[in-house]
Amino acid sequence: MCQLLGMNCNVPTDICFSFEGFSARGGKTDEHRDGWGIAFFEGLGCRIFLDPKPSVISPIADLVKCYPINSTHVIAHIRKATQGKIALENCHPFCRELWGRYWVFAHNGNLVDLDFKSAGFYKPVGNTDSERAFCSILETLRQRFPDGKPPLEQLYLVLKEITTSLAEKGVFNYLLSDGEHFFTYCSTKLSYIVRQAPFAAAHLVDEDVTVDFQELTTPSDRVAVIATIPLTDNEVWTQIKPGELLVFQDGLSLNF
Repeated sequence: MCQLLGMNCNVPTDICFSFEGFSARGGKTDEHRDGWGIAFFEGLGCRIFLDPKPSVISPIADLVKCYPINSTHVIAHIRKATQGKIALENCHPFCRELWGRYWVFAHNGNLVDLDFKSAGFYKPVGNTDSERAFCSILETLRQRFPDGKPPLEQLYLVLKEITTSLAEKGVFNYLLSDGEHFFTYCSTKLSYIVRQAPFAAAHLVDEDVTVDFQELTTPSDRVAVIATIPLTDNEVWTQIKPGELLVFQDGLSLNF
Protein backbone atom coordinates (compact mmCIF):
# COMPACT_ATOMS: atom_id res chain seq x y z
CA MET A 1 0.00 0.00 0.00
CA CYS A 2 1.01 3.63 -0.50
CA GLN A 3 1.63 6.36 2.07
CA LEU A 4 -0.34 9.60 2.44
CA LEU A 5 0.60 12.93 3.98
CA GLY A 6 -1.62 15.99 4.26
CA MET A 7 -1.47 19.39 5.94
CA ASN A 8 -4.19 21.95 6.56
CA CYS A 9 -3.59 25.12 8.56
CA ASN A 10 -4.97 28.57 9.31
CA VAL A 11 -1.89 30.44 8.10
CA PRO A 12 0.48 29.53 5.23
CA THR A 13 3.03 27.10 6.65
CA ASP A 14 5.87 25.02 5.24
CA ILE A 15 5.84 21.22 5.45
CA CYS A 16 9.62 20.71 5.45
CA PHE A 17 9.77 18.96 8.84
CA SER A 18 6.96 16.49 8.12
CA PHE A 19 8.20 15.83 4.59
CA GLU A 20 11.70 15.09 5.92
CA GLY A 21 10.35 12.05 7.73
CA PHE A 22 7.69 11.18 5.17
CA SER A 23 10.10 11.06 2.22
CA ALA A 24 12.32 8.57 4.07
CA ARG A 25 9.48 6.06 3.70
CA GLY A 26 10.07 6.06 -0.03
CA GLY A 27 12.84 3.46 0.07
CA LYS A 28 14.75 4.02 3.32
CA THR A 29 12.48 3.20 6.25
CA ASP A 30 9.75 1.57 4.14
CA GLU A 31 9.34 -0.14 0.77
CA HIS A 32 7.41 2.48 -1.22
CA ARG A 33 9.78 3.02 -4.14
CA ASP A 34 7.44 3.47 -7.12
CA GLY A 35 7.28 7.26 -7.32
CA TRP A 36 6.02 10.14 -5.24
CA GLY A 37 4.42 13.56 -5.50
CA ILE A 38 3.34 16.61 -3.54
CA ALA A 39 0.91 19.47 -4.22
CA PHE A 40 0.85 22.93 -2.59
CA PHE A 41 -2.13 25.25 -2.90
CA GLU A 42 -1.10 28.89 -3.17
CA GLY A 43 -4.13 31.16 -3.54
CA LEU A 44 -6.00 29.92 -6.60
CA GLY A 45 -2.85 28.31 -7.93
CA CYS A 46 -1.46 24.84 -7.27
CA ARG A 47 2.22 23.92 -7.38
CA ILE A 48 2.79 20.20 -8.01
CA PHE A 49 6.00 18.15 -7.99
CA LEU A 50 5.95 14.55 -9.30
CA ASP A 51 8.74 12.03 -9.80
CA PRO A 52 8.61 8.31 -10.68
CA LYS A 53 11.90 7.84 -8.83
CA PRO A 54 11.91 6.75 -5.16
CA SER A 55 11.71 9.80 -2.92
CA VAL A 56 14.93 8.84 -1.08
CA ILE A 57 16.98 9.34 -4.27
CA SER A 58 14.89 12.07 -5.90
CA PRO A 59 16.59 15.46 -6.34
CA ILE A 60 13.10 16.97 -6.46
CA ALA A 61 12.37 15.55 -3.00
CA ASP A 62 15.61 17.12 -1.76
CA LEU A 63 14.36 20.45 -3.09
CA VAL A 64 11.02 20.12 -1.26
CA LYS A 65 12.79 19.24 2.00
CA CYS A 66 14.99 22.34 1.79
CA TYR A 67 12.67 24.86 0.11
CA PRO A 68 10.06 26.25 2.55
CA ILE A 69 6.97 26.60 0.35
CA ASN A 70 4.21 28.10 2.48
CA SER A 71 0.69 26.78 1.95
CA THR A 72 -2.53 26.17 3.89
CA HIS A 73 -3.34 22.95 1.97
CA VAL A 74 -0.73 20.31 1.09
CA ILE A 75 -1.20 16.75 -0.19
CA ALA A 76 1.71 14.33 -0.62
CA HIS A 77 1.91 10.68 -1.67
CA ILE A 78 4.53 7.94 -1.84
CA ARG A 79 3.59 5.11 -4.20
CA LYS A 80 3.84 1.36 -3.97
CA ALA A 81 2.29 0.26 -7.25
CA THR A 82 -0.67 -2.12 -7.19
CA GLN A 83 -2.37 -1.10 -10.45
CA GLY A 84 -0.57 0.71 -13.24
CA LYS A 85 3.07 0.73 -14.28
CA ILE A 86 5.75 2.84 -12.63
CA ALA A 87 5.49 6.04 -14.66
CA LEU A 88 5.07 9.77 -14.22
CA GLU A 89 1.43 9.71 -15.31
CA ASN A 90 0.61 7.28 -12.50
CA CYS A 91 2.21 9.34 -9.72
CA HIS A 92 -0.13 10.93 -7.18
CA PRO A 93 -1.44 13.46 -6.37
CA PHE A 94 -3.71 13.97 -9.37
CA CYS A 95 -5.12 17.39 -10.26
CA ARG A 96 -8.23 18.50 -12.18
CA GLU A 97 -10.42 21.62 -12.42
CA LEU A 98 -13.96 21.73 -11.03
CA TRP A 99 -16.15 24.82 -10.48
CA GLY A 100 -13.24 27.11 -11.34
CA ARG A 101 -10.90 25.64 -8.74
CA TYR A 102 -8.15 23.07 -8.82
CA TRP A 103 -8.93 19.81 -7.00
CA VAL A 104 -6.13 17.53 -5.83
CA PHE A 105 -6.46 13.87 -4.86
CA ALA A 106 -4.20 11.11 -3.52
CA HIS A 107 -5.21 7.55 -2.67
CA ASN A 108 -3.82 4.69 -0.61
CA GLY A 109 -5.36 1.30 -1.28
CA ASN A 110 -6.59 -0.95 -4.06
CA LEU A 111 -9.99 -0.78 -5.77
CA VAL A 112 -10.85 -3.99 -7.59
CA ASP A 113 -12.89 -3.98 -10.80
CA LEU A 114 -13.50 -0.23 -10.76
CA ASP A 115 -15.09 0.28 -14.16
CA PHE A 116 -15.34 4.05 -14.62
CA LYS A 117 -17.06 5.23 -17.77
CA SER A 118 -16.51 8.91 -18.44
CA ALA A 119 -19.55 11.05 -19.16
CA GLY A 120 -17.32 13.15 -21.38
CA PHE A 121 -15.55 15.58 -19.09
CA TYR A 122 -13.07 13.71 -16.86
CA LYS A 123 -10.85 11.00 -18.31
CA PRO A 124 -7.90 9.21 -16.72
CA VAL A 125 -4.50 9.88 -18.25
CA GLY A 126 -2.70 7.00 -16.56
CA ASN A 127 -3.90 3.49 -15.78
CA THR A 128 -4.44 3.41 -12.02
CA ASP A 129 -7.58 2.67 -10.05
CA SER A 130 -6.80 5.82 -8.06
CA GLU A 131 -7.10 8.19 -10.99
CA ARG A 132 -10.28 6.44 -12.15
CA ALA A 133 -11.75 6.93 -8.67
CA PHE A 134 -10.81 10.62 -8.71
CA CYS A 135 -12.42 11.13 -12.11
CA SER A 136 -15.51 9.32 -10.86
CA ILE A 137 -15.77 11.61 -7.83
CA LEU A 138 -15.43 14.79 -9.87
CA GLU A 139 -17.74 13.57 -12.63
CA THR A 140 -20.46 12.84 -10.07
CA LEU A 141 -20.02 16.15 -8.25
CA ARG A 142 -20.16 18.04 -11.54
CA GLN A 143 -23.39 16.27 -12.51
CA ARG A 144 -25.02 16.75 -9.10
CA PHE A 145 -24.06 20.43 -8.83
CA PRO A 146 -23.80 21.81 -12.39
CA ASP A 147 -24.14 25.46 -11.29
CA GLY A 148 -21.12 25.57 -9.00
CA LYS A 149 -19.82 24.52 -5.64
CA PRO A 150 -22.69 23.94 -3.20
CA PRO A 151 -22.71 24.74 0.53
CA LEU A 152 -20.32 22.50 2.44
CA GLU A 153 -23.09 20.51 4.11
CA GLN A 154 -24.57 19.48 0.75
CA LEU A 155 -21.15 18.76 -0.73
CA TYR A 156 -20.22 16.60 2.25
CA LEU A 157 -23.33 14.43 1.97
CA VAL A 158 -22.84 13.74 -1.73
CA LEU A 159 -19.10 13.12 -1.32
CA LYS A 160 -19.86 10.70 1.50
CA GLU A 161 -22.31 8.88 -0.76
CA ILE A 162 -19.79 8.60 -3.60
CA THR A 163 -17.03 7.54 -1.22
CA THR A 164 -19.12 4.80 0.39
CA SER A 165 -19.89 3.37 -3.04
CA LEU A 166 -16.25 3.40 -4.16
CA ALA A 167 -15.06 1.93 -0.84
CA GLU A 168 -17.12 -1.18 -1.59
CA LYS A 169 -14.51 -1.94 -4.28
CA GLY A 170 -11.66 -2.30 -1.78
CA VAL A 171 -9.30 -0.23 0.37
CA PHE A 172 -9.93 3.48 -0.16
CA ASN A 173 -7.96 5.83 2.09
CA TYR A 174 -7.72 9.25 0.44
CA LEU A 175 -6.95 12.95 0.73
CA LEU A 176 -8.88 15.49 -1.37
CA SER A 177 -8.77 19.29 -1.42
CA ASP A 178 -9.78 22.28 -3.51
CA GLY A 179 -7.67 24.72 -1.51
CA GLU A 180 -10.72 25.74 0.55
CA HIS A 181 -11.78 22.51 2.25
CA PHE A 182 -9.62 19.47 2.99
CA PHE A 183 -11.36 16.07 2.93
CA THR A 184 -9.88 12.95 4.51
CA TYR A 185 -11.41 9.49 4.26
CA CYS A 186 -10.19 6.49 6.24
CA SER A 187 -10.87 3.00 4.95
CA THR A 188 -8.24 1.19 7.01
CA LYS A 189 -5.48 3.41 8.38
CA LEU A 190 -5.08 7.20 8.76
CA SER A 191 -4.16 9.39 11.72
CA TYR A 192 -3.97 13.11 12.38
CA ILE A 193 -2.66 15.62 14.88
CA VAL A 194 -3.58 19.27 15.41
CA ARG A 195 -0.69 21.40 16.59
CA GLN A 196 -1.65 24.62 18.34
CA ALA A 197 -0.61 26.68 21.37
CA PRO A 198 1.05 25.78 23.63
CA PHE A 199 3.46 24.40 21.03
CA ALA A 200 6.17 21.90 21.93
CA ALA A 201 9.05 19.99 20.35
CA ALA A 202 8.37 17.10 17.97
CA HIS A 203 10.70 14.24 16.99
CA LEU A 204 10.42 12.30 13.73
CA VAL A 205 10.03 8.52 13.69
CA ASP A 206 11.89 8.02 10.40
CA GLU A 207 14.77 10.46 10.93
CA ASP A 208 16.58 11.67 14.03
CA VAL A 209 15.27 15.21 13.66
CA THR A 210 13.59 17.35 16.31
CA VAL A 211 11.89 20.72 15.84
CA ASP A 212 10.66 23.01 18.61
CA PHE A 213 7.52 24.53 17.08
CA GLN A 214 7.35 27.15 19.84
CA GLU A 215 10.32 28.84 18.17
CA LEU A 216 8.68 28.84 14.73
CA THR A 217 5.05 29.75 15.43
CA THR A 218 2.79 32.42 16.88
CA PRO A 219 0.16 31.67 19.55
CA SER A 220 -2.65 31.91 17.01
CA ASP A 221 -1.19 29.36 14.56
CA ARG A 222 -2.95 26.03 14.08
CA VAL A 223 -1.77 23.16 11.89
CA ALA A 224 -3.41 19.79 11.20
CA VAL A 225 -1.18 17.04 9.82
CA ILE A 226 -2.67 13.82 8.43
CA ALA A 227 -0.60 10.71 7.72
CA THR A 228 -1.03 7.01 7.01
CA ILE A 229 1.29 6.27 9.94
CA PRO A 230 2.14 8.93 12.59
CA LEU A 231 5.30 10.83 11.70
CA THR A 232 6.47 11.61 15.25
CA ASP A 233 7.06 9.45 18.31
CA ASN A 234 6.60 12.00 21.10
CA GLU A 235 3.14 13.37 20.21
CA VAL A 236 -0.38 11.99 20.56
CA TRP A 237 -1.98 11.28 17.18
CA THR A 238 -5.69 10.58 16.68
CA GLN A 239 -6.61 7.46 14.71
CA ILE A 240 -9.39 8.16 12.22
CA LYS A 241 -12.11 5.53 12.39
CA PRO A 242 -12.62 3.28 9.35
CA GLY A 243 -15.53 4.62 7.31
CA GLU A 244 -15.09 8.17 8.65
CA LEU A 245 -14.97 11.16 6.30
CA LEU A 246 -13.44 14.24 7.95
CA VAL A 247 -13.33 17.82 6.74
CA PHE A 248 -10.52 20.12 7.84
CA GLN A 249 -10.58 23.89 7.57
CA ASP A 250 -8.11 26.34 9.12
CA GLY A 251 -6.41 23.46 10.92
CA LEU A 252 -9.57 22.16 12.61
CA SER A 253 -11.69 19.09 12.00
CA LEU A 254 -15.28 20.27 11.36
CA ASN A 255 -18.25 18.45 12.88
CA PHE A 256 -20.87 16.79 10.64
